[in-house]
Amino acid sequence: MAFNLGGGTSGTTGFSFGSFCAKTTAQPSFGFGTTTTTASSGFGGFGSFGTTNTTASGQTAGFPFGASTGLFQNTQNKGFGFGGGFGAGTGTGLTTGLVAGSTFGGFGGFGTQQPQQTGGLFGQALQPPTQSAQLINTASALSAPTLLGDERDAILAKWNQLQAFWGTGKGYFHNNLAPVEFTQENPFCRFKTVGFSCIPSNKDEDGLVALAFNKKEADIRNQQQLIVESLHKILGGLQQIMVNVEGIRALPDDQTEMVIYVVERFPNGNSRRVSATNLYSSLEQANVKTLLMQLGVIVALPRTELSPAQMKQLLQNPPAGVDPIIWEQAKVDNPDPEKLIPVPMVGFKELLRRLKFQEQMTKQHQSRLDIISEDVNELQKNQATTVAKIAQYKRKLMDQAHKVLQVLIKQEIQRKAGYAIQAEEEQLRVQLDTIQSELNAPTQFKGRLNELMSQIRMQNHVGAVRSEERYSVDGDLLGEIKQHLKLQQEGLSHLTSVLKEDLEDVKLIEQGLNESVHIRRDLFS
Repeated sequence: MAFNLGGGTSGTTGFSFGSFCAKTTAQPSFGFGTTTTTASSGFGGFGSFGTTNTTASGQTAGFPFGASTGLFQNTQNKGFGFGGGFGAGTGTGLTTGLVAGSTFGGFGGFGTQQPQQTGGLFGQALQPPTQSAQLINTASALSAPTLLGDERDAILAKWNQLQAFWGTGKGYFHNNLAPVEFTQENPFCRFKTVGFSCIPSNKDEDGLVALAFNKKEADIRNQQQLIVESLHKILGGLQQIMVNVEGIRALPDDQTEMVIYVVERFPNGNSRRVSATNLYSSLEQANVKTLLMQLGVIVALPRTELSPAQMKQLLQNPPAGVDPIIWEQAKVDNPDPEKLIPVPMVGFKELLRRLKFQEQMTKQHQSRLDIISEDVNELQKNQATTVAKIAQYKRKLMDQAHKVLQVLIKQEIQRKAGYAIQAEEEQLRVQLDTIQSELNAPTQFKGRLNELMSQIRMQNHVGAVRSEERYSVDGDLLGEIKQHLKLQQEGLSHLTSVLKEDLEDVKLIEQGLNESVHIRRDLFS
């Protein structure tokens, strides 16, 4: 990761730590005062846990809910959960925060801060400037302060510029006017950039609300049932509602996120999920919030998607302290406008926070890859075992087929016993004799079989010499070779018996000839 103070970079990286979503198109970088884009992390959608407190008219009070529509009434969304740092000030919500020129209200993690005006440089009682005069005072403090009336004012101007660039301190410029409070949201602060975060995709009907606990993941998992029961009691303890856990995951700094939803049952047997905005508004009540803090909850944020009108308003109005040109360039550099949205990053604390979320998400991705790798290895083992079993079953099938064929042959022989040979059987016999003669021909199959046998003998001889080498012949092929050799042996035995019979006949003929010759000699003598 590179740091750039005032220079320009083009790497873009976007992360959403409210869900498993990442977008990386180039080397990540972090620049100050430029349109640099870096990883953006968050809880509940775009950022991490921000104390984005907004006010909305028409919100229903707490439990119980007496209307016929159910326990939870429709209320307006109190925040979008773009997320600042944990406990990072308060915001004014999406609408007022962007239009009125305040901060993102949790979107970037920095709330609107009102400077405390205690007095001038020499302790005069001063009134805070109006919003219209704030810009004029800032310009005077940075360019032409008139505090001392000599050349020291130029040094003071440079000091005020340095404070404005750093984003902290007070800029004194006049004895009778309050000093300018420099925050990281001021347009002259150089330690800011724009990153990208995933657009939330959860609908309000899903009823998902994320709770951040100041406890480790192992502790939350061990106490999950107890936490669910406590949340049920906090929400009124009514029998027709049931608290469910959607998921639990670890966050940086030994914190944990638990996503919950509430199911409401009706007397007629039907049930529905309570909307995220209604559940969030119920959890934001003062008495409920106190109980949640006792339970270890830092902040609660709804998981809801943005409407097209809200997205349009969000993109058209740059955040406080962000140059409109930089904001427009960030929208142009957005690698995936359908899934990612630009978010401001101000200060090293924000960079550190996002870096921690990125490391946490990298660990989760690595653990998921390890699980997938183990599953792949197990599947490969199962595949090898299955292939071996298939080969074994093929051999058994072939053996069974041969046995069935032998049974059919014997059955056919018994059925045809006593019948004359038919023309079809005679043709089959001729074909079999032809095949047998081809197999016995020295220049064809018989020669090849002899060559195979010689190769087998050579391999056996080499194997005896070099015991470390091992060769094997397929069992089916070896059986066929044995069967052929057996037939050859039977043929040779039959030929030997025929030759013996013919030899005995020749001996008889020779003996008869000898006896006839002796008889003739006796007659003539």
